[in-house]
Amino acid sequence: MTNELNDKQDDLEIISNKIVVGPDRLTRFERARIIGARALQLSMGAPVLLNLENADTKSPIVIAELELRAKILPISIRREFPNKTYQIIPIQKLRDIQAIREL
Repeated sequence: MTNELNDKQDDLEIISNKIVVGPDRLTRFERARIIGARALQLSMGAPVLLNLENADTKSPIVIAELELRAKILPISIRREFPNKTYQIIPIQKLRDIQAIREL
């Protein structure tokens, strides 16, 4: 149990306005995780954050992709180095979200 406490204390957050850990865009794994988690939330009844008046589909996955593309999801990504330093990055700071594949 004391080992777990020591591991938690060794984590150091990198605080910077620039993205230090990883690329300055979403990786395909982060994108898949965000869309999957948001689609699950939508399918369980979470409110849609977009105005979908003229949307022709009601698929939670498509809606999650549209919300991600609009950068309105209040989600942050935690990227870690092997030495347990990490940086928390809001998705609004990442570039190329508009470059996600066309629906």
